[in-house]
Amino acid sequence: MLPTALLTVLVAVTGGALDPAAAGGRSAKPAGPAPAVDRTLGLAVAGAPTDLSEAQGLAARTGARIDQVTFYAAWAGGTDFPAADASRITDAGAVPELTWEPWDPHAGVDQPAYALDRIAAGDHDAYVTRWARQVKAWGRPIVLRFAHEMNGTWYPWAEGVNGNGPGDHAAAWRHVVDVFRRAKVTNVTWSWSANVPFPGSTPLAALYPGDAYVDRVGLDGYNWGTTQPWSAWQSFAEVFAPGVAELDALSGRPLHVTEVGAPEAAGGDKAAWITDMWAWLDVHPEVRGLTWFSLAKEADWRVDSSEASLAAWAAGATRF
Repeated sequence: MLPTALLTVLVAVTGGALDPAAAGGRSAKPAGPAPAVDRTLGLAVAGAPTDLSEAQGLAARTGARIDQVTFYAAWAGGTDFPAADASRITDAGAVPELTWEPWDPHAGVDQPAYALDRIAAGDHDAYVTRWARQVKAWGRPIVLRFAHEMNGTWYPWAEGVNGNGPGDHAAAWRHVVDVFRRAKVTNVTWSWSANVPFPGSTPLAALYPGDAYVDRVGLDGYNWGTTQPWSAWQSFAEVFAPGVAELDALSGRPLHVTEVGAPEAAGGDKAAWITDMWAWLDVHPEVRGLTWFSLAKEADWRVDSSEASLAAWAAGATRF
């Protein structure tokens, strides 16, 4: 996804205090055999992490339970680790996933101060070290999704823009992880999240820092339908299957769909698309998690953009 507002939130659903059963809603999982793999289901919603009411409402309406909330923080300004936001999420019974972006989100792609070789050379070590110490002191489990969608061209941490060359992304990634390791931080899960491959994108193998530096891998991808002049309706498999196969061959780490969405009434049937998505995931247990981008932004990605779409989403959410 192209850059979003700084605190747009991804909410992952499967367990925790934001359980609809705890709020008088339906049980999150139907009776029956346990799933073959432990999976994480996600939503992106407006308001969180400061306001979890929309997430709670969707959980109650669909029978889903919240396991993880992801929000965004940019390096510009050198702010401290947002412990209050992270604590609000954990106090609700979920694990925060923070998408950590080395840039000024208002300054475009050309930002030499945030070039990957500057990160790898240690220019930002004072900031990164401060965060490492603050995350360690905070002490609860957190997922850091650092420099995501690096195989595209729309962020200054992508190779081929902002003076970045081959190998720079992996070097910067390893350097940041090493700073945390030197600080003896043990409560972080590192999530390496690419965009789904597309013509002209940087091959994932050229960017991957290696399983020794990654705890899980992910893909962001959207069925844009006819919302854009360049786009057409695509099935979930058409959007994700090539990238899933590429990542599965590249890494032994758990694989997540870290952002996904489809539009309402833009070249196809959204409810049917969602039903087909669950069917594809049923036979692809290598995908261990999925986050739906439930926001009206470039298109109406919301799971409740229609009653039919919400029903289709809920039918899979309760068994994922």
